[in-house]
Amino acid sequence: MFLVALSFAYFSKALSGSYMKSTITQLERRFDIPSYLIGVIDGSFEIGNLLVIAFVSYFGAKLHRPKIIAIGCLLMSLGTFIIALPHFIIGRYKFETSIRSSLNSSSDLSPCPLRAPTPSSSALPNPGCEHESRLSMWIYVFLGNILRGIGETPVQPLGISYIDDHALEENAAFYIGCVQTISVIGPVFGYLLGSVCAKIYVDIGFVNMETISITPGDARWVGAWWLGYLVAGLITLLSALPFWFLPKSLPMPEQRPERGSFIRDSPLLGQKYQNEPPANFLEMAKDFLPTLRSLLGNPVYFLYLCVTIIQFNSLIGMVTYKPKYIEQHYGQSASKANFLMGIINIPAVALGMFSGGVIMKKFKLSIMGAAKFALGTSLLGYFLSLFFFAMGCENARVAGITSPYNGSGSVLGAERTLLASCNSGCLCPESHWDPVCGEDGLTYVSPCLAGCRASHGSGMDTVFEQCSCVSAGNQTARAGQCDGRESCHHVFPYFLALSVITSFIISLGGTPGYMLLIRCIKPQLKSLALGFHTLTTRTLAGIPAPIYFGAIIDTTCLQWGQKKCGGRGACRIYNTTAYRIAYLGLTLGLRTVSFFLCVLGLLVLKRHVQRQERSTLSNGGVGASAGELQALRKDENHSCESETSPQSTEYDPERETRL
Repeated sequence: MFLVALSFAYFSKALSGSYMKSTITQLERRFDIPSYLIGVIDGSFEIGNLLVIAFVSYFGAKLHRPKIIAIGCLLMSLGTFIIALPHFIIGRYKFETSIRSSLNSSSDLSPCPLRAPTPSSSALPNPGCEHESRLSMWIYVFLGNILRGIGETPVQPLGISYIDDHALEENAAFYIGCVQTISVIGPVFGYLLGSVCAKIYVDIGFVNMETISITPGDARWVGAWWLGYLVAGLITLLSALPFWFLPKSLPMPEQRPERGSFIRDSPLLGQKYQNEPPANFLEMAKDFLPTLRSLLGNPVYFLYLCVTIIQFNSLIGMVTYKPKYIEQHYGQSASKANFLMGIINIPAVALGMFSGGVIMKKFKLSIMGAAKFALGTSLLGYFLSLFFFAMGCENARVAGITSPYNGSGSVLGAERTLLASCNSGCLCPESHWDPVCGEDGLTYVSPCLAGCRASHGSGMDTVFEQCSCVSAGNQTARAGQCDGRESCHHVFPYFLALSVITSFIISLGGTPGYMLLIRCIKPQLKSLALGFHTLTTRTLAGIPAPIYFGAIIDTTCLQWGQKKCGGRGACRIYNTTAYRIAYLGLTLGLRTVSFFLCVLGLLVLKRHVQRQERSTLSNGGVGASAGELQALRKDENHSCESETSPQSTEYDPERETRL
């Protein structure tokens, strides 16, 4: 029953977490914020963890673990509902457009004004505009995500340690592998939910959809991001219910004392599966720092943390912005990018993690065997990932940004200018993004900058005429960007296939590394070790990685939108070549650094095993045996962590008991 309840909790938290990542472009556009600020919002989840995880992991192990997990699920649910709150207190979404909403519209202004336009809200902010701006609204998302982080804190350390305490040794790896697999299935539904919601217009039910003149593929489109948070919040709320009815501890398995025979002589082993008497809070607090010092005093554990911190920086930055990379680089809509992430990429990760657990159980890998296996899969995935650099796309042809107005050559760099002789008679705002596709196959930033002087039709059927910058045909243009990057459509399937293969290969080493994490520590320190590991990786990877990844991605922006009340808004178009180099280069560069520490950790592990062999042989008559040595080797299983799970080794000196 606990395994089912914990799996559902993992599913719900993974669903809401992946849905958050699927909405980053929607949030950027809705609140008119750059990518680095989205990184701050995404990292706020880890901030919530940082506030309480060490204390929850340490004190929670001595209290009623299922009920603490239930309280955490309730907080996660509340935080998810708070994230959706801005939609109900903010005004309707308005985007820049020159298109009439209907044929009966009274707005019939020329796209090319010959005199200065009347000051509007875009040029002269209304009174109280800043107070009502979207900038203040994203704070609700930030705070809600912090609350989600606080609520998620007890689920992993207390849940995994509860399973390991009450399951047979031969079954524990399989059970934890199942829970980890469910936690990867959650993002499948999270991204699919994000795909569905991204197709629905943000103000659905409040506006006449016939008046909406943009499509889901437009850079101004905002989907119903809030709807998915309501669904995720409800699912998380339901996941809290079973834990209220579970006991503090379960009956002990009969064969349990055989686990980890290399610590059989420890006087602590007999206490591991007994219900401890209620501890005094002050006594527990007094023991906290010495216990933490003991945990961090081992150099192998320190190397383990360093490797996972670096690789989690690479992993979190890559996963956070991968849907956006698919959108911007390959010209896919947010809905399709999320769908592909959920239906193709995430299942490969789940299958890899589950297969890794099965391999570990079936072949009973020794410590060095598991280390080499995990390192090998990580290296193979790394080398395959290098091929992503070759799967590039050319920039979209946009007049004055990536292409000159005559349509030949490139104007990237200092030569970029939206003004040309063909539109010099029009007084056009250069900051507005209202793209049209000319008959010459060139995209223009707005009908005004295309030199168009008339139009007919309404909505997406609008046709602009007498466009002096369009050098072909009847000098007409239609609403929306041109879709002229044929090479992207050819290379995109290969990108998806390679992405699935690398995700599966790297994920194979996930479960063995995670089992190593919980087996190479003293039983009483299990919750603290799991919690502190999560604390450090989220503090030094989960918080900064989305921020600096987003900041670097922002440097590749070619055209920024404008906020309603003035100031720079969300990016409308990126330099795809620079985006690819920045995104992939940073991801693979971090992994390159981590491999150096992996090799060092492997050498330290090998030396440690050899030292234990000599110690065991020299003390063969003191209860040590070849079986105990094999158990030591197996349980100390260490490797370099893959993208998906911690894989380096941590070894607690207090487990080096008399052999």
